Amino acid sequence: MSKYGLFLGCNTPALRPDVEHGIRYSMEKLGVDLVDLPGYVCCPAFGTFPSSDEYAQLAVNAWNLSLAEEQGVNLAVQCGSCYSSLRMGSHIMEEAPKREKVNEILAKGGKHYQGKARPHHMLDILYNEVGVDRIQGKLQRRLDGLRAIVQFPCHTLYPSDVVGFEPDKGPPHVLTDLLEALGASVEHYSLEHQCCGGAGGFHKADSGAAHGFLKSKLDAIAAETEADLIVVSCITCLMWMDNQQKTLSEGNGHSYSLPVFDLNQLLALCLGAPPEHVAAISTVPRERITDRFK
Repeated sequence: MSKYGLFLGCNTPALRPDVEHGIRYSMEKLGVDLVDLPGYVCCPAFGTFPSSDEYAQLAVNAWNLSLAEEQGVNLAVQCGSCYSSLRMGSHIMEEAPKREKVNEILAKGGKHYQGKARPHHMLDILYNEVGVDRIQGKLQRRLDGLRAIVQFPCHTLYPSDVVGFEPDKGPPHVLTDLLEALGASVEHYSLEHQCCGGAGGFHKADSGAAHGFLKSKLDAIAAETEADLIVVSCITCLMWMDNQQKTLSEGNGHSYSLPVFDLNQLLALCLGAPPEHVAAISTVPRERITDRFK
């Protein structure tokens, strides 16, 4: 059984605990042992320390990574921003002078970073370690008959030589392949690879432009697909694409109501978890999807 330190970030445990339940349930069923990392802190997200103080960013990265090293594990991360921040930090700290400077800072808190722990995104673990065949062999229920579109977590894609885990060159397909393994059909559309607009620095700096990104995606989905749901693997994408559909519908003359799920939520449902445990929180109603699992 593989073992990883579960790095939940800030938003998942605070705002969407059903996603956490879905992650814990599905990964355990698939033989991935997730251990907690007591004392972990913000990743830190882009738009905070990385924008103003590199060593503050790296020290926080290293604090979290050192917690995993103490338990002899790598990190499992769902949030795209958390994953990228931690992965980029570990990459930068491969330079010995920077790692030494960071450890001078960490020493004040009784920590030391050795450069051994590596962050892995949940999609990477599911696709490249667990594998599609094992997932399909464990399913109790399927998503047959459902049509979906996927929102790739952009922070897992670029820069690909540092954060990427897609197995070959070309358009990303890991999330698509995993979703199709559950029985859903994935439809494609023109803005499939566009950012959802939910990046914190983006929507805080220009909420109108961020909403414009999401609206253009939702309009393209409606015009070019017959999707029943949106599937993501990033808590930022999940909350933004779910919550902001209500905002966009107010006074717009058009109602947006496409349910949004994290992949691990759907995976947990297909592995036997009850909807009220792993998919209970949303702004857009989900019953037309979740009722099939009751």
